Amino acid sequence: MLEPEIAAFIERTAAIYAGHSTSLPPSEQRTIYERYAAALTPPLPADVTTEDAVFRARAGHLIKLRLYRNRRKASGTPVGTVLYFHGGGFVLGSLDSHEIVTARIAADTGLDVIAVDYRLAPEHRAPAAHDDCLEITLAVLLGQLPFDSLSRGALQLAGDSAGATLAASVAMRLRDDDIQGVRGLALVYPMLGTDPQMPARESEAHAPMLTLANVHAFRDLYWGEQPPYPAWTIPLDAARFDRLPPTLAVGVEHDPLRDDARVFVERVNAADGQARLWIGTGLVHGCWRALESSPGVKAMHHTVCQFLIEHSDMQ
Repeated sequence: MLEPEIAAFIERTAAIYAGHSTSLPPSEQRTIYERYAAALTPPLPADVTTEDAVFRARAGHLIKLRLYRNRRKASGTPVGTVLYFHGGGFVLGSLDSHEIVTARIAADTGLDVIAVDYRLAPEHRAPAAHDDCLEITLAVLLGQLPFDSLSRGALQLAGDSAGATLAASVAMRLRDDDIQGVRGLALVYPMLGTDPQMPARESEAHAPMLTLANVHAFRDLYWGEQPPYPAWTIPLDAARFDRLPPTLAVGVEHDPLRDDARVFVERVNAADGQARLWIGTGLVHGCWRALESSPGVKAMHHTVCQFLIEHSDMQ
């Protein structure tokens, strides 16, 4: 059963955004999505400032970044950086579309948050988004991002939906390459395979906000309709789940991707890792935008922020 506030959020969303329509050209999809996101994005929290920058990738293209910083940090507060990869099925999303999330994480944790505007499909298919996010993560670890200053301390990776795929994949790639430095991994309603895990794949195939057909459409636009796919880009296809950073995986009840989070946590813990599952009862995919109105989303956001604080350094 939907939380009443989430039911109201879905009605409001339907009035603004008709939903994912892969029959439209990607440019039109993005215009509609950005308009929807803007309508639900409040002003920046009073204590949060932003700084935009551009990083030139080794391949020559530019990756836009935005740093969110809480300017009223007190002594004894967390120190570190959260690298945030937005959702949108690898096709949609931008620095602006997820500001409701990135700004509030900075406001509510005191941590620096860097949003990453990685390349999108279908213009840039797999592993383009993964390559961009991996390169930016390595640049953070090497102190090579073009910001005036970044907080010293722990680096953590976070993302929602497709962005959680990117965060998990990057963490696993760093593990495989024996590169250390990521202290936490926060995955919110993650897509971790090319097909959702059971039983949610069937029981929630027609869930509001994201259907199984939507998942498959986005998958095909990024990875293509037929394997083989770049192996390191699909976390649940990995051969190993050991030696990963402490992980929080958030699933929501009415989402065909719900059990991706559960299965990932089970595999990490079976490999003697440290992973925690949180399931949002009555919530739907994309519900973080209902942060101002939904008690369940407030609890989800608090859970994510507490995890990030717990795995940061302290002043």
